[in-house]
Amino acid sequence: MSMPFTLVDQQADFVVLSKAAGVSFHSEDGPGLVVLAAQQLGFALYPVHRLDKVTSGLIILARSSEAAAALSRLFSKHAIEKYYLALSLSKPSKKQGWVKGDMQAARRGSWKLLPSLQQPAVSYFVSQGFTELPFRAFLIKPFTGKTHQIRVALKSLGAAILGDTLYGAARADRVYLHAFALRFCLNGKVYQYLQWPAEGSCFQQLLQQPLSAWAEPWQLDWPVYKQPEAVK
Repeated sequence: MSMPFTLVDQQADFVVLSKAAGVSFHSEDGPGLVVLAAQQLGFALYPVHRLDKVTSGLIILARSSEAAAALSRLFSKHAIEKYYLALSLSKPSKKQGWVKGDMQAARRGSWKLLPSLQQPAVSYFVSQGFTELPFRAFLIKPFTGKTHQIRVALKSLGAAILGDTLYGAARADRVYLHAFALRFCLNGKVYQYLQWPAEGSCFQQLLQQPLSAWAEPWQLDWPVYKQPEAVK
């Protein structure tokens, strides 16, 4: 079995890990990511966001309750930029754009996207196809943090993520969703992290393609999402 995580960076207030696909964030049948990381690194860690079990990639863990509160405030204000990579064998209904909608629990632990916009999940994506490869690559920036948000967004476009059988995709050696990059400002300092995926044969094929335009995703011309004002 591969290592459950690798240490990407260690700061006084937080650590950044790259989680392996298939590793639970929470302790279920055994110790989860937070417990495993605390055991290996030798100090307490506090969760401030999470990744699905099937998702690999970057995650922040705070090193104190004070740092956890500060980072949680940034997440609640959507002040931490997150970028994900995903692959699909299907052609999406559009090649880039917004995916917005409320999310509702569905069958077998899945979710579905609704046309309403009361408390919507909001993502923007761009995508790229390759003549010699069977899949299309997606770079997604979520502006909210709903459960299964990106998985549901791509399913709603008719392009369920490769390996994500819960949402009707073909089986594969993993679910091809990876938390690719993070950028945020804490205590006056800007931090930015990028981690290309290391697991999965199709991701290895992707990395042989010219993707220089995605190497600094925060530099791309992303639209601004303005949250609707709360109804008084």
